[in-house]
Amino acid sequence: MTTTTMTQFYSTNTTPKISSFQSSSLFGDRVVKMGTSLRANAKTKTRFAITSLLSNTLEGHQLSKREADPNNVASIILGGGAGTRLFPLTQRRAKPAVPIGGCYRLIDVPMSNCINSGINKIYVLTQFNSQSLNRHLARTYNMGNGITFGDGFVEVLAATQIPGEGQGWFKGTADAVRQFLWLFEDAKHRQLENILILSGDHLYRMDYMDFVQKHISSGADISVSCLPIDESRASDFGLMKIDDMGRIHQFLEKPRGESLMSMKVDTTVLGLSSQDAKKFPYIASMGVYLFKTDVLLQLLRCQYPTANDFGSEIIPMAAEEYNVQAYLFNDYWEDIGTIKSFFDANLALTEKPPKFLFHDPRKPIFTCPRFLPPTKIEDSRILNSMISHGCFLRECSVEHSIVGVRSRLEYGVELKDTMMMGADYYQTEAEIASNLAEGKVPIGVGRNTKILNCIIDKNAKIGKDVIIANKDKVEEADRPLEGFYIRSGIMVVLKNATIPDGTII
Repeated sequence: MTTTTMTQFYSTNTTPKISSFQSSSLFGDRVVKMGTSLRANAKTKTRFAITSLLSNTLEGHQLSKREADPNNVASIILGGGAGTRLFPLTQRRAKPAVPIGGCYRLIDVPMSNCINSGINKIYVLTQFNSQSLNRHLARTYNMGNGITFGDGFVEVLAATQIPGEGQGWFKGTADAVRQFLWLFEDAKHRQLENILILSGDHLYRMDYMDFVQKHISSGADISVSCLPIDESRASDFGLMKIDDMGRIHQFLEKPRGESLMSMKVDTTVLGLSSQDAKKFPYIASMGVYLFKTDVLLQLLRCQYPTANDFGSEIIPMAAEEYNVQAYLFNDYWEDIGTIKSFFDANLALTEKPPKFLFHDPRKPIFTCPRFLPPTKIEDSRILNSMISHGCFLRECSVEHSIVGVRSRLEYGVELKDTMMMGADYYQTEAEIASNLAEGKVPIGVGRNTKILNCIIDKNAKIGKDVIIANKDKVEEADRPLEGFYIRSGIMVVLKNATIPDGTII
């Protein structure tokens, strides 16, 4: 019985009893409780007998499944590959370090999910452009900043050259984990029963311990978190087929053509209505995996020592001989793998209601404390937007946009359908005045500039009377010397770029 439940018990004089036990192969086990009244003069010692009574009742129902313990779980967050599909946002940063939502970075999502789930043993594997990611993790999840992790830790593991072992750069997700398997043979990890594999570039909120509980209850060797998906996006993901018990018997990574059609399933088995099942006829992997520790060691080191990827190699092969279970995640989830998906996911935060909400007091998303002042807004029009802290907005218009930390929008600026990341530092009023006097462009957006359908990376300097709207409807273009790229019709202004006064794009 939790502390909250005990408090409620003392205030209402009720005790829980088991009314029914429900089991579902896809959703795990649940105990349904009802309240029953106690005599007003019940003695304290009777109240403390509740735990024993409840325990005996559970034994009467022959419950043999263990409760998941977060202390027995470690998570590995993968830093991702080179991020070519997110270029130019990944030109000088790793994918998990890409800013999102005005003041967060993508890595904050799996990190916060772990912390909110009680999982405090966290490894982050990095390889490409990891400097800003390492800095953010050190500043945000420092063990000395007042956050109590107990025996937990957050450790960054970079790709390592080991003399005599012939290991080099990570060749894939599975190879990245394989190179650090020795960590889980260390004495401090002897109690670890399960290892959670996560991606650092997804946007979602998930209680991983529900996932772990289902994994334990089903007796799975491996569990794969999945979600129903429509045909338009199905070929971008690993797809699976499952039986009535939730066991995966076929897994194909990013199938196309006839292979794609063969992966259609009746998703009513996941609990979808017949109407929704027609819209979402595929079951897609989220790239969130849970392994028994000994099974992971056996697969990577002994059975498939040359397999480099979980999705295309390890999971399909393991499904043939291990109990690989599917876990339904029926909530918002987005793979931030391309410029378009990144852009759409950010602007979706401004919808009413948003598909994903950072402002959840029960399960907050943590990020680096910046200690910035409140945003100052002067005579401006703000519609369906998110304005981060430390900004200056002067008689401007912001619609369906996100404005990142320390942003400066001058008089007459119009921002629409735009993701502006903000700045890493402030320029003083004297510096701004000096830049303007010398014909230079200060950080921020200058007077009377109009920006539409755009991503503005950090520290960008956009002059006055500029129009950024992709007026020619170009789908793809590379203009690094001019300070921008175009991807899927979306303008991307580079980090530290300068767009001179009067420019029209």
